[in-house]
Amino acid sequence: MSTKNKEREQARRREEKWERHVAQLRARRQRTWTLVGVVVALALVGVAVWWALSAAQDPDTGTDPAGQPAPRADATPGQYTLPPPSAAEGREWTSTVTTSAGDLTLSLDGAAAPQAVASFVALADAGYFDDTRCHRLTTSGIFVLQCGDPTATGTGGPGYGFGPIENAPADDVYPAGTVAMARQGGDAESMGSQFFLVYEDSTIPSDAAGGYTVFGTITSGLDVVQAVADAGTVDGSGDGSPATPVTIEGVETQ
Repeated sequence: MSTKNKEREQARRREEKWERHVAQLRARRQRTWTLVGVVVALALVGVAVWWALSAAQDPDTGTDPAGQPAPRADATPGQYTLPPPSAAEGREWTSTVTTSAGDLTLSLDGAAAPQAVASFVALADAGYFDDTRCHRLTTSGIFVLQCGDPTATGTGGPGYGFGPIENAPADDVYPAGTVAMARQGGDAESMGSQFFLVYEDSTIPSDAAGGYTVFGTITSGLDVVQAVADAGTVDGSGDGSPATPVTIEGVETQ
């Protein structure tokens, strides 16, 4: 073999060796990235499983075995279960409502409005009303301060609705001091957590669904509600957000 041919053969062998080396490096790199992908995927699956198990065990996201409302982590509706009317025990309850404007004491009639009282007491015990705003004040036609909506929009609730109407006045007159359930629209089954406090005698005509469930009276603190009403609404209209902010800080019942 001539010298030139030997040089060509050596060059060809070196080139083949280099190509094999490059191919080995590429294959090794591919295996490494494949392994990394598998590890990352397994890690993501593990996180998802952990999150699902945590949510299932977190009492703040559901109800306890007795079906009573569980303490909430925020004001998001849909986390509560309606208790049976029998939970009101057919008796009178005393509720102390602590607000940023002053304290109220309510007497709740578990005999006349058992479903409404059972719902209110269960939600109060669960802390549902804590840190919620009384979002609506009406100073024209009727005279009420409406509370109990964790979203403060007038559309929020505990995730359930109930009815029918209980203990509505036959003459459609709601005396000062009345505590009654609000409804959404004309549906008798749309009561949830929102309620209104009557600070002056108000006539509220019944509609096709009936009147409004009266489930309690203000025994102390009516002057607090009256003072909020005297300050009017934010925009000066007869129906809107109260100019004096009212936040329910806590509710205790016994």
